[in-house]
Amino acid sequence: METALQSILSLTVIAEFIIGNLSNGFIVLIHCIDWANGRKLSSVNQIFTALAIFRIGLLWEMLIYWFATLCFSSSFIPGTEIRILSFAWIVTNHFSSWLATILSIFYLLKIANFSSPVFLYLKWRVKKVILAILLGNLFFLLLNLIQINVYINDWSHRYERNTTWNSRMRDFTVFSGLTLFTMSMFTFIPFTVALVSSLLLIFSLWKHLKNMQLNSKRPSDPSTNAHINALKTVVSFLLLYFIFFLSFLIAWVSKMMQKKLVFLLAQIIGFAYPSSHSFILILGNSRLRQPFLLVLVAEVWAER
Repeated sequence: METALQSILSLTVIAEFIIGNLSNGFIVLIHCIDWANGRKLSSVNQIFTALAIFRIGLLWEMLIYWFATLCFSSSFIPGTEIRILSFAWIVTNHFSSWLATILSIFYLLKIANFSSPVFLYLKWRVKKVILAILLGNLFFLLLNLIQINVYINDWSHRYERNTTWNSRMRDFTVFSGLTLFTMSMFTFIPFTVALVSSLLLIFSLWKHLKNMQLNSKRPSDPSTNAHINALKTVVSFLLLYFIFFLSFLIAWVSKMMQKKLVFLLAQIIGFAYPSSHSFILILGNSRLRQPFLLVLVAEVWAER
């Protein structure tokens, strides 16, 4: 029964992995074609491209970690491999989280309207703000890598001292739990920034919609529809980001309590964010939406 359930969960993970790679790969492909044709990519499209690339890397790391969890055995020897995999996962998760946060800040500064002098100062210098955040968060990446490296060294020493399978499994559980906890704490920082940015943008859009209704704007007015669509996009992003962050916490708790099924479910929940949010970005961007719909139509006709 357990083997059958794990097979079903693995098929779900593979489906999310394929969907995520297709959506993120499509974003990278379209922008690479534009760049090859000599078109200058806007700031938001540059963020899209970088985000999609790191999300592809994150999906591969999550898939590797998934099968490593299922196939773990006492013959596993810690060393260079586990260090490379851990560092790669941290780097891809770090930039995936921070680039999504930067995207929310970019939308806030470009779309929202506030009379605060501080907000107006940042709004006029949006590119410098984005660059400062991108460079500043490298400090958090360095701290995260140093912390994980300490965990790996400590686990390696424990692994060498303990010879029984139970002792090694217990040490690996502690190591995995500490790794997940550390990553969740470092993910909490960009999540908090994205949460504040998104809530401010939602408030600004909601306030603008209220003003438009007071000015007798019809619900079908193009400007009203644009703001409603922007509101839906921001809310969807916030919900998916929250689910992704929550999956880290669930995975950490389940790992420490040795609840393997709950841990696997948490990983599946985590897969949903880098896979689904890219589709939201595609549908919310006219440059990406039009070729995407053309591809879908072509696929439908090809099947006929």
